[in-house]
Amino acid sequence: MSHKSPKDFFRPLAVGAPAPLREIPARPSRAIHFFDPSNEKMAAKIPAMVGTVDVLLGNLEDAVKADNKEAAREGLVRIAQATDFGPTQLWTRINALDSPWVLDDLTTLVPAIGDKLDVIMVPKVQGAEDIHYVDRLLAQLEAKAGLTRPILIHAILETARGVANVEEICGASPRMQGLSLGPADLAADRKMKTTRVGGGHPGYLVRQDPPRDAEGAAQIDAQRSIFQQDLWHYTIAKMVDACATHGIYPYYGPFGDIADVVACEDQFRNAFLLGCVGTWSLHPKQIAIANRVFSPSVEDIAHARRVVAAMGDGTGAVMIDGKMEDDASLKQCLVLVDLAEELAAIDPELKKQYDAIETPEGA
Repeated sequence: MSHKSPKDFFRPLAVGAPAPLREIPARPSRAIHFFDPSNEKMAAKIPAMVGTVDVLLGNLEDAVKADNKEAAREGLVRIAQATDFGPTQLWTRINALDSPWVLDDLTTLVPAIGDKLDVIMVPKVQGAEDIHYVDRLLAQLEAKAGLTRPILIHAILETARGVANVEEICGASPRMQGLSLGPADLAADRKMKTTRVGGGHPGYLVRQDPPRDAEGAAQIDAQRSIFQQDLWHYTIAKMVDACATHGIYPYYGPFGDIADVVACEDQFRNAFLLGCVGTWSLHPKQIAIANRVFSPSVEDIAHARRVVAAMGDGTGAVMIDGKMEDDASLKQCLVLVDLAEELAAIDPELKKQYDAIETPEGA
């Protein structure tokens, strides 16, 4: 497979297209809230949601029926043109690249609302070739529309081949903003035996070792604890590594059981702890969960600030509350402190909480 010279990587792919970004900005995107622009009741609520969620995403793909595809596309144009999104990002998820709708999605949206669209989410990405196709097309459309900033690309990992090619997908274009895990389609593509959209599975478990009797024989039939496991741990970790390598952002995708807010919070927190920066929201109640989980806690920020204050120039080691903190801990703490500052800038409630933390002496 031939590769471009690194010198050419950041050149626009069309004459007159805006220069590609050299660094993807770390904009807060704790919840990517999906809405169907063809659903008038849902669309009417969008202006009031600005400022309450980091990302609003007009969905054109799955969950929009075939005979509603054009209405969804036209609805998204209307909503975007009529709404000032302020601090909230506007994203869209286009139809799959093998569908009859995707070309019209791109040729309609970029000229009409390209100046407001931050990110285009591409479903079922298989490899770098899919990103290259969208990359060139966007450059041509941006040039024609006279746009001054590039629209970014976000890929959904929902096929086995996509997961196998995750590194090349992340590095395929300077437009790459991030990746999301798509557990439902990925489960089907891998022939996984689960019909759940994310979360653990009671059949995927580890069992406590059997107790032994006085003679040392294992009591196989004795009562033993079982621990439900996360089917998505490997894929999320692989995705996080690939994104971190390329300076882009990993996200957990949908959690399908809207009613089970407890398990939803667990799944979101697992993803946050592994390095994801946000998740999808399929219902307004999931926005509140995502905003809570993907914002570092007051306790975490207080501790991180203490470490930063105590470490001075960032070399050596210090003891704080009986635990050793060193150069590596400082880097971890700076990640949290930087994130807290970004979130405080757009979330007044969080700002109040973080500002109330006592600043350590010497900070």
